[in-house]
Amino acid sequence: MAKKTVATLKTGDGRTYSKIVRVVKSPKTGAYIFQEEMVPNEQVKAALAK
Repeated sequence: MAKKTVATLKTGDGRTYSKIVRVVKSPKTGAYIFQEEMVPNEQVKAALAK
């Protein structure tokens, strides 16, 4: 399955997206968690400004 997903992202419209990974502190436990999201390349700066 993973190979199919990677192959899909490398062909066609998959190259127009970027993966953003943020480190966020959990309000419940105080531990750090990672938030991942896929955004179009044009909206990367706006997504990082949040």
